[in-house]
Amino acid sequence: MTGDARSLPVNAGLPDNGTESMPGIAACHRQNRAGLAGARPPRQWPTWRNTRNLILFCGLCLILLAPTAQAAKLLVFAAASLKPALDSVLATPQAQAIGEITVSYAASSQLARQIQHAAPAAMFISADPEWMDVVEHAGKLVAGSRSNLLGNALVLIAPNDSTIALTIAPGFDLAGALGVDGRLAIGAPDSVPAGKYAKAALIDLGVWPALESRLVPAMHVRAALGFVARHEVPLGIVYRSDAVSERAVRVVDTFPAASHPAIVYPVALLEAGDNPGGRQLLELLHSASAAAIFVRFGFDRL
Repeated sequence: MTGDARSLPVNAGLPDNGTESMPGIAACHRQNRAGLAGARPPRQWPTWRNTRNLILFCGLCLILLAPTAQAAKLLVFAAASLKPALDSVLATPQAQAIGEITVSYAASSQLARQIQHAAPAAMFISADPEWMDVVEHAGKLVAGSRSNLLGNALVLIAPNDSTIALTIAPGFDLAGALGVDGRLAIGAPDSVPAGKYAKAALIDLGVWPALESRLVPAMHVRAALGFVARHEVPLGIVYRSDAVSERAVRVVDTFPAASHPAIVYPVALLEAGDNPGGRQLLELLHSASAAAIFVRFGFDRL
């Protein structure tokens, strides 16, 4: 033989009698059996069945948690004049069952512009159809979700301790009732719905020219209400619902419905935040229970 490789006879090193082939093997088997009896069992690695069950369990958890997560993200954009009434509706058990709902109150014009710039709201309630039209023409509404929710009236208000008395009619002396340097609080007449309705009514009644330079234009109707409640101005024009919600003011008179466009609050779901919670809330707002709350706060049910 040459090199390192060596070939040995099969019987090499064994006793001639061959009674114990490969000495020590039996002993090794006995030792192994004894060792296995007291050894730590081998680690059980996860089987495919266990892994699959774990994946299914995790998936089920995600499905169950998903509706809660969506409800917690519900954001509503609503005209400022809705605040007292809508807050009361959202405090009901039916609304709370939907989930956590956040409402952003502002002038309809401001909210519409935010929606145009992709604000993640689920619902928009405007104080006039025109700003809802703007949002709809921008393609932001969920198709078929728009409807008219509420109506309102336009009123002339004064601080509750004021003695001013006026009857609203064509040519009535509203400028004279303001006094020498008094001003009239209204929503900004070029953008805020309540201000637009007020301007339309004053034009229709023939008194706009005498008042145009004596206005305090507010960023939204609730701000105009505040000016009167704090005695900063002697008179203001707001919605009937605003006057109902503020004890510091009283209604002097109500503007004729024919003197201004019909006051309508349209509501719609928005594509950017569309979710099941929004659809449930829309159904609730149209319910009889919600309507009763809105009427109590001075709105009309449509």
